[in-house]
Amino acid sequence: MKVAVLGAAGGIGQALALLLKTQLPAGSKLSLYDIAPVTPGVAVDLSHIPTAVEVKGFAGQDPSAALEGADVVLISAGVARKPGMDRSDLFNINAGIVRNLVEKCAATCPKALIAIITNPVNTTVAIAAEVLKAAGVYDKSRLFGVTTLDVIRSETFIAEAKGLDVADVKLNVIGGHSGVTILPLLSQVEGVSFTDEEVAAMTTRIQNAGTEVVEAKAGGGSATLSMGQAACRFGLSLVRGLQGEENVVECAYVDGGSEHAEFFAQPVLLGKNGVEKVLAYGDVSEFEANARDAMLDTLKADITLGVEFVK
Repeated sequence: MKVAVLGAAGGIGQALALLLKTQLPAGSKLSLYDIAPVTPGVAVDLSHIPTAVEVKGFAGQDPSAALEGADVVLISAGVARKPGMDRSDLFNINAGIVRNLVEKCAATCPKALIAIITNPVNTTVAIAAEVLKAAGVYDKSRLFGVTTLDVIRSETFIAEAKGLDVADVKLNVIGGHSGVTILPLLSQVEGVSFTDEEVAAMTTRIQNAGTEVVEAKAGGGSATLSMGQAACRFGLSLVRGLQGEENVVECAYVDGGSEHAEFFAQPVLLGKNGVEKVLAYGDVSEFEANARDAMLDTLKADITLGVEFVK
């Protein structure tokens, strides 16, 4: 497998590259690209770690050399959120970055699985889809918005609140990847009950967890380490699916024929073609149904913003 990380010199990219170097299957290739001249040095640094994963670094304006032969492309390039900013404030800068990088993917590795980490994901995935359509290579089963951070935060916070082993906490997080569009299905956590007040408080905390990190870093950045872990988990799941492993399921923001919106996060079965099947997210509580329905105008507006940006 060849995995390319675009934005590899950034906070998320370096954490992600480190985790992939230590966890990708033996014989894999890890290709690191960033506009920053430090990127080849990041690759050399990682190459000293004793695992059977080959690492190469590329810098400059054109990522094409890094993308040649890639099976999976993880895009984390962009600017980070600062205090007082929400993910939509990032749009003007990050939209152009994603458009340009996906144009290169379309030209160089059109069959690769492309996973977008760059915020605002609700919008940048729609941008990527329009770019791929314009290039004539769009395959909805090969494009993903990475929402795994919402899942791992949910697992962590629930385990802490209820005194559980975090390995035993499983749930779907549906919708999108910002604010009210993030909906953890707390009613699906087995063996746990929440009061109405606990559901409201936990849902709000998960939705605002990114802001929790931004404020705690006091202007020093946003969630990079936890996002690196989440992106690694998702990237490794894509690889496992490509290699033919069965029953690899992750929540992801995809063009999956949802009844709710053109792009919607819910569990997907991963395989040799990317999305093998979009799975039902299961029964929801009245609170969750109301929250899902209430988010849709926001989510659809985010998607429209991305489509219009490209057009």
